Amino acid sequence: MNLAVAVRTLCDFTAREGDLDSRFTPAPTALEGMAGHAVIAARRPAHFEHEVSLDAQHAGLTVRGRADGYDPVAARVEEVKTYRGELSALRENQRALHRAQARVYGHMLCQSRGLARVTVAVVYFNLDTEEESAEAETLDAAALAQFFAGLCERYAAWAARERAHREARDGALEALAFPFGEMRAGQRQLAVSVYRAARDGHPVMAQAPTGVGKTLGTLFPLLKACATQGLDKVFFLSAKGPGHGLALAALARLDAGPGKVLPLRVVELVAREKSCAHPDRACHGESCPRARGFYDRLPEARAEALAEPDAVLDRAAVRAVADRHDVCPYYLGQELARWGDVVVGDYNYWFDSSAMLYAYTQAHQWRVAVAVDEAHNLLERARRMYSVSVSMGAVRAARTLAPVPLRKPLDGLLRSWRAVLKKQEGDYAAHDMVPPNLREAAQRASTAFAEHFASGPAAPDDPLLGLYFTLLQFGRLAESFGSHALFDITRRDALGKTESDICIRNVVPAPYLAARHAAARSTVLFSGTFSPAGFHLDTLGLPASTAWVDVAAPFSADQLRVQVVGNVSTRWRDRGQSLAPITALIAEQYAAQPGNYLCFLSSFDYLEQMVQAMRQRQPHVPLWQQAPGMDEAARAGFLARFTESGQGVGFAVLGGAFAEGVDLPGRRLIGAFIATLGLPQVNPVNERIMETMRARFGDESAYDYTYLYPGLQKVVQAAGRVIRSETDTGTVHLIDDRFRRGKVRALLPGWWRVGERRA
Repeated sequence: MNLAVAVRTLCDFTAREGDLDSRFTPAPTALEGMAGHAVIAARRPAHFEHEVSLDAQHAGLTVRGRADGYDPVAARVEEVKTYRGELSALRENQRALHRAQARVYGHMLCQSRGLARVTVAVVYFNLDTEEESAEAETLDAAALAQFFAGLCERYAAWAARERAHREARDGALEALAFPFGEMRAGQRQLAVSVYRAARDGHPVMAQAPTGVGKTLGTLFPLLKACATQGLDKVFFLSAKGPGHGLALAALARLDAGPGKVLPLRVVELVAREKSCAHPDRACHGESCPRARGFYDRLPEARAEALAEPDAVLDRAAVRAVADRHDVCPYYLGQELARWGDVVVGDYNYWFDSSAMLYAYTQAHQWRVAVAVDEAHNLLERARRMYSVSVSMGAVRAARTLAPVPLRKPLDGLLRSWRAVLKKQEGDYAAHDMVPPNLREAAQRASTAFAEHFASGPAAPDDPLLGLYFTLLQFGRLAESFGSHALFDITRRDALGKTESDICIRNVVPAPYLAARHAAARSTVLFSGTFSPAGFHLDTLGLPASTAWVDVAAPFSADQLRVQVVGNVSTRWRDRGQSLAPITALIAEQYAAQPGNYLCFLSSFDYLEQMVQAMRQRQPHVPLWQQAPGMDEAARAGFLARFTESGQGVGFAVLGGAFAEGVDLPGRRLIGAFIATLGLPQVNPVNERIMETMRARFGDESAYDYTYLYPGLQKVVQAAGRVIRSETDTGTVHLIDDRFRRGKVRALLPGWWRVGERRA
């Protein structure tokens, strides 16, 4: 069986050598690279051949590619590479790759045209100066054939193992049985919908409450589809780290049968700051021993990591392999993601503008399924991915550090900024477009930064680099600016100085996310709070072909007592009057049924008021509270108070760390008080967001899309902490008169039986 492989893929796998170097150097865009190739082509004589298609076979491989150019008179093949800045700044591992590509094309030409020798040249073209320089070597056909054979034999051995793994994987997945025998009714409904979406090639949105087993109910059918529908990969993406654990635990439950292993590689992607072995070192060979010679040691580390057919390469496993081979665990994890069957990571690896998994998928033409856990979080996360804010103070600070050539464009940016501010009457103003003068000034500053950094690699902690990246993002978002976004300027006084922020604020990420959905065979978005469906279809860029499934809850209404407390208002103006009735309600419920409760408030200020009122009015009730900026240890300490035999009330902010993704089954949590509708604050920014929603989706949807739906999602998520299994029971109090409205009630889970009471 012959395997086709591209020249770039072959060389990238076998020919890189030397150090890892993550220092920044400006790189040409794809369009700039194409323009540079066109300049080189125009300089060549008439007999010069361009874009020469070539192929060659060895060791069961057919290697294909297109040489940038060939001069038949001089017997010279050229591989053209564009760059900016100083050629000396180009990394050696990149140069090794370029040389290998040129030599492979040289072999192909010798073989196809019967040449005894050929000159192999890597032509480097400086996009800024339009100067070209070449690194050329004349090699005979035998030497090139030997070089080509070496690459092919190394790759072919790996490819044969990969092909055997894929065949074993697909065979095992096709025969795989659900690990718990029969699925639950709701779980089966979910699994069938997910499998059909993967089979037919469209997205699916699933509202599936806790207790259904939605993680396994999503992963199992996608794995079956790998075998039957030819999927290469499954990407399981979560908004927060705990979601990784749920996916890894679900995959661990899969079993190929007695005495068998399931040949399924699982790779967890971990953020750099959580995986770096030497956080005190810069990420290049001159500073970090893990970066020095990284590409020389990578093949053995990769081979060990993937030696077992059922490798589970979570954070600890990747770190262990990296330690044994003295390589960087973060970049080893990124390499292993190319060879995993299931990759578990954060949303940004697929949906961000520079998403790694999306780039891999495009480059290798993978057929993938993307599972998005707790997908109600995707809207806010995607908004942040496609928004950018620039601080005037940051620009001034950069100017004080900048070399002379950078000061003039930064001064120009500040002048254009102040000119816009001068025309602004209030402290906040929003615009339907980025002011042209300001946009051009930001572009000039960005270009100047690019020229500055082109002189050599920049360390990640370079104080000027952060502003440059911000200006790059500003420029990209300005180019794609449209009705999905708004541009705003906020002015404030600080220590007698006028400070200001400019922001391109994404409101509807649909235009950006649509391309991500289109790149996947199927995107599966699931959450316990995912209605109304139309809101998410509109804002997340999902096509009309998207399926919708609302999975029935496995709970009965008798398990959860839901009470609307309709004689209390938690609006900002009424908060002082709300303290007495709410504290009395908490004390009454606690006296009637002692145990652990959570009370959710709309802000830390309101939370502090409520805690002080509890201590004054109900001092017999044990309590603890969430503090702003709690670290991981402090959050763990907060949750540790919720024991099976514990008693007391934890006070937390709705939408914060304890309002979702927290699992407190049984007696660890028996009730919740939710003293807010969770509506976003009414302020100038949100009012302009509502205007953007109105222009895009109409008057009827504007308020609901901006305030009501996001708020009620938080409420239902928080209430969902109480009932976690089919044996749990508990009580939820929804405290605010607005919970009595029919439109609000319609957004609460259908299995709830809602009563009313007074505080």
